[in-house]
Amino acid sequence: MNKDLQRITAFVTGGAGFIGSNLVRYLINHTDYHVVNLDKLTYAGNINSLMDLQNSSRYNFERVDICNESEVNDLFQWFEPDYVFHLAAESHVDRSIDGPSEFIHTNIVGTYNLLSCAQRYWGNLNTEKKSRFRFLHVSTDEVYGSLGETGLFNENTPYDPRSPYSASKASADHLVSAWHHTYGLPTIITNCSNNYGPYQFPEKLIPVIILNALNEKPIPIYGDGKNVRDWLYVEDHVRALILAIRNGGAGEKYNIGGSNERANLEIVESICTVLDEMKPRNNGASYKELISFVRDRPGHDRRYAIDASKAQKDLGFSANYSFEEGVRATVSWYLDNTIWCNEILATKYHLERLGVSRDRNVNPER
Repeated sequence: MNKDLQRITAFVTGGAGFIGSNLVRYLINHTDYHVVNLDKLTYAGNINSLMDLQNSSRYNFERVDICNESEVNDLFQWFEPDYVFHLAAESHVDRSIDGPSEFIHTNIVGTYNLLSCAQRYWGNLNTEKKSRFRFLHVSTDEVYGSLGETGLFNENTPYDPRSPYSASKASADHLVSAWHHTYGLPTIITNCSNNYGPYQFPEKLIPVIILNALNEKPIPIYGDGKNVRDWLYVEDHVRALILAIRNGGAGEKYNIGGSNERANLEIVESICTVLDEMKPRNNGASYKELISFVRDRPGHDRRYAIDASKAQKDLGFSANYSFEEGVRATVSWYLDNTIWCNEILATKYHLERLGVSRDRNVNPER
């Protein structure tokens, strides 16, 4: 139990995932918090991502499903957290197209269960701990839908989710907001742009590019490659989350972005250029020759872009990494961690295409 009232105890749900593991590591290395990692260890949860922390006296791992009310209640009572960073979620759009059920269960029902347990726990705290407690829900810019060629998402942009994944996250956002307004639970919501960096599961765009290239496989680009995203290096994101839970107002929401808009084709070409330098192909050709245009994802949003001015003004957040710096750091990490990658590719994911619905008309192969 947390008997030291001067030390913050932080729950991180989904702490064995991509963003979660980077957050856990940052908290251990840059704060004196006691960090409790709550993770179900689905296909995307990888406890090996945190092996370097297993001997830390300030780190605990608890294998738990956030949908299990009794187990989550027990953990709240045992560890007495001050902060909850809620990142546990099914998160891949392509998988949500193939199988939306898990997204509804984890992202909506799981968030409800976590809120319910947090509310009961928070309601019984003493005045000091009650005033310090915060519940931070980590969401996505995809809840806002798709932008045209101009404009930015801000905190007042109406929700318009277009995929089962984004719809489930939008639902969770509304639940979190309702628990603040109805029950007074001190919640904060952050909506981030596309993350990239170390320990990202290989189904996502940037690791797919890197690993396909290194394995001399075609590098797939959906549609015409002109879909635009705002890219945020994961270390910048976790710094923003810590600022939000420390400095954010109860009931507030903050958009977190890197101000790095890039078209998908531009992303692929940039990574190929870095790989050409760091790990040249045996035949001397550029990795760009592996680029292959494939039929588009059903319901593929055209453009996302974040207005992060509120987070900059209220939280003091700004991204440290330019996209060029972040890409070089990311490529370097994957080159240095082939064992971590190969274990996943051998057992969990084989770089296959996901999210091609058989029930909808999609663009023909390009």
